[in-house]
Amino acid sequence: MSGDRIPLAGVIGSPIAHSRSPLLHGHWLKTYGLPGHYIPMDVPAARLEETLRLLPQIGFVGVNITIPHKERVMEIADVVSDRATLIGAANTLTFRENGTIYADNTDGYGFIENLRQNAPGWRADAGPAVVLGAGGASRAVITSLLEAGVPKLYLSNRTRTRAEALRDDFGQRVHVIDWVHAGNVLEEANTVVNTSSLGMVGKPELRVPLDGLRPGTLVTDIVYTPLETRLLRIGRELGCTCVDGLGMLLHQAVPGFERWFGKRPVVDQATRDAVL
Repeated sequence: MSGDRIPLAGVIGSPIAHSRSPLLHGHWLKTYGLPGHYIPMDVPAARLEETLRLLPQIGFVGVNITIPHKERVMEIADVVSDRATLIGAANTLTFRENGTIYADNTDGYGFIENLRQNAPGWRADAGPAVVLGAGGASRAVITSLLEAGVPKLYLSNRTRTRAEALRDDFGQRVHVIDWVHAGNVLEEANTVVNTSSLGMVGKPELRVPLDGLRPGTLVTDIVYTPLETRLLRIGRELGCTCVDGLGMLLHQAVPGFERWFGKRPVVDQATRDAVL
């Protein structure tokens, strides 16, 4: 990219108005005094490829990708990271000097970094994990938990076949539990994660029985509206170590920002405040 151009980045999804990413990247650009802009773009599926091919020509250095395009961009990208291939979706695109599109997935990185920052005593290898939900976010969470050393992972989803498909992809450490029995494995768990949209503003509550949660168990929810979901509130009341989902959003943005704007940003309280 020529030195006299201001680098542009953004987030592509449909809808996109709800995205917190422009607040986040805007905060970092201002904090570090960097030239650049980060723009939300509502792009329908039919226009996705032509948009992605055009953006590098008009000064874009990269974009984040959100629902519903995270799988589709894998087919459009010229180079795909091993991590994105394993997860089956990409959330961070970098436009290289020669015009090629590099696709990566930083969701799993963001998930683990959020736990390390906000529950520094947590150890993945200290016992089994329970993961609720088997959608796109679940793949990133499972990948990162297995990489971090979780010895055994219980996976439960309202539609059992979706959970079984993930088990087939991830192997013998993943054990599928029927949704109606998900509460029964919580007392074994060292780590409990909700990767579904249940409990989010405007969605039904997560109705899995939570009385099996033990004090000291790490409980986290990738939902961050509200910041304290029912899962986190009950976990806190039962003495669990609770980590909200906002930090995952903040940390997953770090690698992309560094690639696009040349500075590795720090996730701190001011970052949280800017996004909230």
